[in-house]
Amino acid sequence: MKKYGLIGYPLEHSYSKDFFNQKFESECIDAEYVNFEIKNVNEMRAVLRENPSLCGLNVTLPYKMKVIPLLDSITDNARNIGAVNVIKFKKGLFGKLHLEGHNSDITGFKKSIEPLLNETHHKALILGTGGASKAIYHGLKQLGITSVFVSRDPKEFCVTYDEITQNTMENYTVIVNTTPLGMYPKTDSCPNIPYEYVTSGHILYDLLYNPDETLFMKKGKEKGAVVKNGLEMLLLQAYVSWEIWNS
Repeated sequence: MKKYGLIGYPLEHSYSKDFFNQKFESECIDAEYVNFEIKNVNEMRAVLRENPSLCGLNVTLPYKMKVIPLLDSITDNARNIGAVNVIKFKKGLFGKLHLEGHNSDITGFKKSIEPLLNETHHKALILGTGGASKAIYHGLKQLGITSVFVSRDPKEFCVTYDEITQNTMENYTVIVNTTPLGMYPKTDSCPNIPYEYVTSGHILYDLLYNPDETLFMKKGKEKGAVVKNGLEMLLLQAYVSWEIWNS
């Protein structure tokens, strides 16, 4: 039996395991998908050593950038984004395992958000600066939208939450949450943006999907904004992951 899996921490919120195992069962694929909850990215080496039947991995928070030094190569797409969420297992010289990093987040995100966009959406705020945020930046760029990263602390090429003004909110009508704020079980938190300036012309897109409606989304909906969670993105990128592993 082939084995696939997910590395990250924590993983209690993830739907990937259920999605893939249901896929394997319904399509009579002799495989299983396992969660590997590791507290340090270097523990991935032990996961590989202890699971010789592994054929591919997904990577989630907080290791999408940290995993890159552990890989043998990454695709140009993943290098440009600066993050990896799919690891393809290949045979290298003398049969040695070769780990190749890919990024499927960008494809899933673009296909998920594109139907929501109209001619008024030119600028976006990306909340968070982790691995997923990089894919979102490049995805929006490919859709013709200029983005600015928002960070809790001052960073180069970022604004802080305290610097978001009414004028900012009026000009940046797409807001994407890439942080874990609001994720189960801590569902009573959300990014600290001035929600009083959200309008019906805004899109509030949350990469989180557990719970179905985060506090970030609820606050946006109360102001008439279009809101969407990350479940469709997850499913779309999962299909791409499967194609990468089996190509």
